[in-house]
Amino acid sequence: MSETIVPDSEHRGIVASLPQLPRDLALLARFDRPIGWWLLFWPCVFAVWLAGAGPQFALLGWLLLGSIAMRGAGCVYNDIVDADLDRQVARTALRPVASGRVSKRLAWAWLVSLCLVGLVVLLQLRWQAQLVALGSLALVAAYPFMKRITWWPQAWLGMVFTWGALVGWTQLRWDNWDALAALYAGCICWVIGYDTIYALQDREDDAMVGIRSSALAMGARVRTGIAAFYAAAIGLWALAFWLYRADPIALLALLPVAGHLAWQVATLDADDPMNPLARFRSNRWAGALMAAACYVVGNA
Repeated sequence: MSETIVPDSEHRGIVASLPQLPRDLALLARFDRPIGWWLLFWPCVFAVWLAGAGPQFALLGWLLLGSIAMRGAGCVYNDIVDADLDRQVARTALRPVASGRVSKRLAWAWLVSLCLVGLVVLLQLRWQAQLVALGSLALVAAYPFMKRITWWPQAWLGMVFTWGALVGWTQLRWDNWDALAALYAGCICWVIGYDTIYALQDREDDAMVGIRSSALAMGARVRTGIAAFYAAAIGLWALAFWLYRADPIALLALLPVAGHLAWQVATLDADDPMNPLARFRSNRWAGALMAAACYVVGNA
Protein backbone atom coordinates (compact mmCIF):
# COMPACT_ATOMS: atom_id res chain seq x y z
CA MET A 1 0.00 0.00 0.00
CA SER A 2 2.71 2.46 0.95
CA GLU A 3 4.05 2.66 -2.59
CA THR A 4 0.87 4.51 -3.64
CA ILE A 5 1.43 7.27 -1.09
CA VAL A 6 3.20 10.18 -2.77
CA PRO A 7 6.54 11.28 -1.24
CA ASP A 8 5.32 14.63 0.12
CA SER A 9 2.25 13.29 1.93
CA GLU A 10 1.89 14.68 5.46
CA HIS A 11 -0.48 11.97 6.73
CA ARG A 12 0.93 8.69 5.47
CA GLY A 13 -0.46 6.59 8.31
CA ILE A 14 -4.01 7.93 8.09
CA VAL A 15 -4.19 7.74 4.30
CA ALA A 16 -2.52 4.33 4.11
CA SER A 17 -5.14 2.90 6.48
CA LEU A 18 -7.98 3.67 4.06
CA PRO A 19 -9.28 1.14 1.53
CA GLN A 20 -7.85 1.55 -1.97
CA LEU A 21 -10.52 3.69 -3.63
CA PRO A 22 -11.14 6.13 -0.73
CA ARG A 23 -7.36 6.39 -0.34
CA ASP A 24 -6.92 7.30 -3.99
CA LEU A 25 -9.72 9.88 -3.87
CA ALA A 26 -8.19 11.41 -0.75
CA LEU A 27 -4.82 11.58 -2.48
CA LEU A 28 -6.39 13.05 -5.59
CA ALA A 29 -7.91 15.90 -3.58
CA ARG A 30 -4.69 16.24 -1.54
CA PHE A 31 -6.51 15.67 1.75
CA ASP A 32 -3.25 14.13 2.95
CA ARG A 33 -1.50 17.50 2.44
CA PRO A 34 -3.41 20.17 4.38
CA ILE A 35 -0.76 22.81 3.68
CA GLY A 36 -2.54 23.54 0.39
CA TRP A 37 -5.87 24.47 1.89
CA TRP A 38 -4.15 26.39 4.69
CA LEU A 39 -2.43 28.53 2.08
CA LEU A 40 -5.72 29.02 0.24
CA PHE A 41 -7.51 29.89 3.47
CA TRP A 42 -5.06 32.37 4.98
CA PRO A 43 -5.71 35.20 2.47
CA CYS A 44 -9.42 34.89 3.32
CA VAL A 45 -8.52 35.44 6.97
CA PHE A 46 -6.25 38.37 6.10
CA ALA A 47 -9.09 40.26 4.42
CA VAL A 48 -11.80 39.33 6.92
CA TRP A 49 -9.73 40.41 9.89
CA LEU A 50 -8.32 43.54 8.27
CA ALA A 51 -11.88 44.55 7.35
CA GLY A 52 -12.42 45.42 11.01
CA ALA A 53 -15.64 43.51 11.70
CA GLY A 54 -14.30 41.40 14.56
CA PRO A 55 -13.41 37.69 14.59
CA GLN A 56 -16.22 36.57 12.22
CA PHE A 57 -15.75 32.92 13.21
CA ALA A 58 -18.88 31.71 11.43
CA LEU A 59 -17.83 33.33 8.15
CA LEU A 60 -14.29 31.97 8.51
CA GLY A 61 -15.71 28.51 9.17
CA TRP A 62 -17.56 28.60 5.86
CA LEU A 63 -14.51 29.96 4.06
CA LEU A 64 -12.37 27.20 5.57
CA LEU A 65 -14.78 24.55 4.30
CA GLY A 66 -14.77 26.23 0.90
CA SER A 67 -10.97 26.33 0.89
CA ILE A 68 -10.72 22.61 1.61
CA ALA A 69 -13.32 21.66 -0.99
CA MET A 70 -12.16 23.99 -3.76
CA ARG A 71 -8.48 23.30 -3.21
CA GLY A 72 -9.38 19.64 -3.58
CA ALA A 73 -11.40 20.33 -6.72
CA GLY A 74 -8.55 22.36 -8.18
CA CYS A 75 -6.09 19.54 -7.52
CA VAL A 76 -8.38 16.98 -9.16
CA TYR A 77 -8.76 19.22 -12.21
CA ASN A 78 -5.00 19.81 -12.34
CA ASP A 79 -4.31 16.06 -12.21
CA ILE A 80 -6.81 15.36 -14.99
CA VAL A 81 -5.18 17.95 -17.25
CA ASP A 82 -1.60 17.08 -16.29
CA ALA A 83 -1.82 13.28 -16.23
CA ASP A 84 0.61 12.81 -19.13
CA LEU A 85 3.15 15.25 -17.67
CA ASP A 86 2.80 13.83 -14.16
CA ARG A 87 3.83 10.39 -15.42
CA GLN A 88 7.19 11.83 -16.44
CA VAL A 89 8.04 13.50 -13.09
CA ALA A 90 9.29 11.31 -10.24
CA ARG A 91 7.42 13.19 -7.50
CA THR A 92 4.06 13.08 -9.31
CA ALA A 93 4.19 9.76 -11.17
CA LEU A 94 2.30 7.97 -8.38
CA ARG A 95 -0.66 10.36 -8.42
CA PRO A 96 -3.92 8.40 -8.83
CA VAL A 97 -4.85 9.60 -12.33
CA ALA A 98 -1.28 9.59 -13.68
CA SER A 99 -0.73 6.05 -12.42
CA GLY A 100 -4.07 4.82 -13.80
CA ARG A 101 -5.52 3.82 -10.42
CA VAL A 102 -8.36 6.34 -10.87
CA SER A 103 -10.00 6.79 -14.27
CA LYS A 104 -10.57 10.25 -15.65
CA ARG A 105 -14.33 9.62 -15.60
CA LEU A 106 -14.26 8.91 -11.86
CA ALA A 107 -11.96 11.89 -11.32
CA TRP A 108 -14.48 14.17 -13.05
CA ALA A 109 -17.27 12.80 -10.83
CA TRP A 110 -15.15 13.46 -7.73
CA LEU A 111 -14.45 16.97 -9.02
CA VAL A 112 -18.18 17.68 -9.38
CA SER A 113 -18.83 16.39 -5.85
CA LEU A 114 -16.25 18.74 -4.39
CA CYS A 115 -17.65 21.64 -6.39
CA LEU A 116 -21.08 20.96 -4.92
CA VAL A 117 -19.60 21.48 -1.46
CA GLY A 118 -18.16 24.73 -2.75
CA LEU A 119 -21.60 25.70 -4.02
CA VAL A 120 -23.06 25.24 -0.54
CA VAL A 121 -20.42 27.64 0.79
CA LEU A 122 -21.06 30.10 -2.02
CA LEU A 123 -24.74 30.28 -1.10
CA GLN A 124 -23.84 31.48 2.40
CA LEU A 125 -22.36 34.71 0.98
CA ARG A 126 -24.09 37.88 -0.09
CA TRP A 127 -24.55 38.29 -3.83
CA GLN A 128 -21.64 40.71 -4.30
CA ALA A 129 -19.21 38.24 -2.74
CA GLN A 130 -20.76 35.43 -4.77
CA LEU A 131 -20.01 37.28 -8.00
CA VAL A 132 -16.43 37.92 -6.90
CA ALA A 133 -15.98 34.24 -6.03
CA LEU A 134 -17.33 33.13 -9.40
CA GLY A 135 -14.90 35.50 -11.08
CA SER A 136 -12.04 33.19 -10.11
CA LEU A 137 -13.28 30.27 -12.20
CA ALA A 138 -11.61 31.40 -15.43
CA LEU A 139 -8.28 31.81 -13.63
CA VAL A 140 -8.61 28.39 -12.03
CA ALA A 141 -9.47 26.71 -15.33
CA ALA A 142 -6.46 28.25 -17.09
CA TYR A 143 -3.89 27.57 -14.37
CA PRO A 144 -2.82 24.00 -15.34
CA PHE A 145 -1.88 25.25 -18.80
CA MET A 146 0.30 28.12 -17.58
CA LYS A 147 3.35 25.90 -16.98
CA ARG A 148 3.28 25.11 -20.70
CA ILE A 149 3.24 28.71 -21.95
CA THR A 150 5.06 30.86 -19.38
CA TRP A 151 8.09 30.63 -17.13
CA TRP A 152 6.02 32.25 -14.39
CA PRO A 153 3.04 29.96 -13.66
CA GLN A 154 3.63 30.87 -10.00
CA ALA A 155 2.35 34.38 -10.76
CA TRP A 156 -0.89 32.94 -12.13
CA LEU A 157 -1.17 30.68 -9.10
CA GLY A 158 -0.71 33.79 -6.96
CA MET A 159 -3.81 35.36 -8.49
CA VAL A 160 -5.80 32.14 -8.04
CA PHE A 161 -4.67 31.14 -4.55
CA THR A 162 -5.24 34.56 -2.99
CA TRP A 163 -8.64 35.27 -4.54
CA GLY A 164 -10.25 34.50 -1.20
CA ALA A 165 -9.00 37.86 0.07
CA LEU A 166 -11.26 39.58 -2.46
CA VAL A 167 -14.19 37.39 -1.46
CA GLY A 168 -13.73 37.89 2.28
CA TRP A 169 -13.41 41.66 1.97
CA THR A 170 -16.43 41.99 -0.33
CA GLN A 171 -18.53 39.97 2.07
CA LEU A 172 -17.96 42.54 4.82
CA ARG A 173 -17.44 45.93 3.20
CA TRP A 174 -17.63 47.82 -0.08
CA ASP A 175 -14.93 50.46 0.32
CA ASN A 176 -11.17 50.91 0.92
CA TRP A 177 -10.39 49.28 -2.42
CA ASP A 178 -6.87 50.71 -2.40
CA ALA A 179 -6.02 48.86 0.82
CA LEU A 180 -7.55 45.66 -0.55
CA ALA A 181 -5.59 45.98 -3.81
CA ALA A 182 -2.31 46.35 -1.92
CA LEU A 183 -3.19 43.39 0.32
CA TYR A 184 -4.03 41.23 -2.70
CA ALA A 185 -0.87 42.23 -4.59
CA GLY A 186 1.24 41.43 -1.53
CA CYS A 187 -0.40 38.02 -1.27
CA ILE A 188 0.45 37.32 -4.92
CA CYS A 189 4.12 38.11 -4.26
CA TRP A 190 4.03 35.84 -1.21
CA VAL A 191 2.67 32.98 -3.32
CA ILE A 192 5.31 33.48 -6.02
CA GLY A 193 7.96 33.27 -3.32
CA TYR A 194 6.74 30.14 -1.57
CA ASP A 195 5.70 28.31 -4.73
CA THR A 196 9.12 28.95 -6.22
CA ILE A 197 10.53 27.23 -3.14
CA TYR A 198 8.14 24.33 -3.77
CA ALA A 199 9.18 24.15 -7.44
CA LEU A 200 12.82 23.66 -6.43
CA GLN A 201 11.97 20.01 -5.78
CA ASP A 202 11.22 19.36 -9.45
CA ARG A 203 13.77 21.45 -11.31
CA GLU A 204 15.60 18.55 -12.97
CA ASP A 205 12.45 16.66 -14.00
CA ASP A 206 10.68 19.83 -15.10
CA ALA A 207 13.61 20.77 -17.34
CA MET A 208 13.62 17.33 -18.96
CA VAL A 209 9.90 17.21 -19.77
CA GLY A 210 9.52 20.88 -20.71
CA ILE A 211 7.57 22.17 -17.71
CA ARG A 212 8.30 25.82 -16.99
CA SER A 213 8.60 27.37 -13.54
CA SER A 214 9.96 30.43 -11.79
CA ALA A 215 12.56 28.19 -10.10
CA LEU A 216 14.00 27.37 -13.52
CA ALA A 217 13.63 30.95 -14.75
CA MET A 218 15.63 32.32 -11.80
CA GLY A 219 18.35 29.71 -12.12
CA ALA A 220 21.31 30.36 -9.85
CA ARG A 221 19.68 33.55 -8.54
CA VAL A 222 16.68 31.73 -7.10
CA ARG A 223 17.41 32.66 -3.47
CA THR A 224 17.74 36.34 -4.41
CA GLY A 225 14.54 36.15 -6.42
CA ILE A 226 12.58 34.58 -3.57
CA ALA A 227 13.93 37.22 -1.18
CA ALA A 228 12.83 39.96 -3.60
CA PHE A 229 9.29 38.61 -3.85
CA TYR A 230 9.04 38.19 -0.08
CA ALA A 231 10.31 41.74 0.39
CA ALA A 232 7.72 42.96 -2.11
CA ALA A 233 5.02 41.10 -0.19
CA ILE A 234 5.98 42.79 3.08
CA GLY A 235 6.18 46.18 1.37
CA LEU A 236 2.75 45.82 -0.21
CA TRP A 237 1.22 44.55 3.02
CA ALA A 238 2.72 47.57 4.79
CA LEU A 239 1.12 49.79 2.15
CA ALA A 240 -2.23 48.05 2.71
CA PHE A 241 -2.00 48.69 6.46
CA TRP A 242 -1.04 52.32 5.85
CA LEU A 243 -3.90 52.89 3.42
CA TYR A 244 -6.29 51.33 5.90
CA ARG A 245 -4.88 53.12 8.94
CA ALA A 246 -2.09 55.67 8.55
CA ASP A 247 -0.35 54.84 11.81
CA PRO A 248 3.38 53.99 11.85
CA ILE A 249 2.87 51.85 14.95
CA ALA A 250 0.53 49.59 12.98
CA LEU A 251 3.37 48.64 10.68
CA LEU A 252 5.18 46.99 13.59
CA ALA A 253 2.59 44.21 13.40
CA LEU A 254 4.38 42.99 10.28
CA LEU A 255 7.70 42.36 12.02
CA PRO A 256 6.96 38.72 13.02
CA VAL A 257 5.91 37.63 9.53
CA ALA A 258 8.79 39.58 7.98
CA GLY A 259 11.19 37.79 10.31
CA HIS A 260 9.72 34.42 9.42
CA LEU A 261 10.04 35.01 5.67
CA ALA A 262 13.62 36.20 6.17
CA TRP A 263 14.34 32.96 8.08
CA GLN A 264 12.98 30.93 5.15
CA VAL A 265 15.35 32.64 2.72
CA ALA A 266 18.35 32.49 5.05
CA THR A 267 17.97 28.77 5.73
CA LEU A 268 16.89 27.65 2.25
CA ASP A 269 19.09 24.92 0.79
CA ALA A 270 18.07 24.13 -2.78
CA ASP A 271 20.45 21.14 -2.89
CA ASP A 272 18.82 19.35 0.05
CA PRO A 273 15.74 17.43 -1.22
CA MET A 274 13.81 17.90 2.04
CA ASN A 275 14.74 21.51 2.83
CA PRO A 276 12.58 23.27 0.19
CA LEU A 277 9.54 21.20 1.16
CA ALA A 278 10.00 22.06 4.84
CA ARG A 279 10.42 25.78 4.07
CA PHE A 280 7.37 25.70 1.82
CA ARG A 281 5.25 24.05 4.50
CA SER A 282 6.39 26.58 7.08
CA ASN A 283 4.27 29.16 5.27
CA ARG A 284 1.27 27.95 7.21
CA TRP A 285 2.92 29.77 10.15
CA ALA A 286 3.78 32.76 7.99
CA GLY A 287 0.07 32.94 7.17
CA ALA A 288 -0.85 32.72 10.84
CA LEU A 289 1.52 35.57 11.69
CA MET A 290 0.14 37.74 8.89
CA ALA A 291 -3.43 36.94 9.96
CA ALA A 292 -2.61 38.06 13.50
CA ALA A 293 -1.15 41.30 12.12
CA CYS A 294 -4.32 41.95 10.11
CA TYR A 295 -6.49 41.41 13.18
CA VAL A 296 -4.41 43.80 15.25
CA VAL A 297 -4.49 46.51 12.59
CA GLY A 298 -8.12 46.00 11.63
CA ASN A 299 -9.64 45.63 15.08
CA ALA A 300 -7.35 47.30 17.61
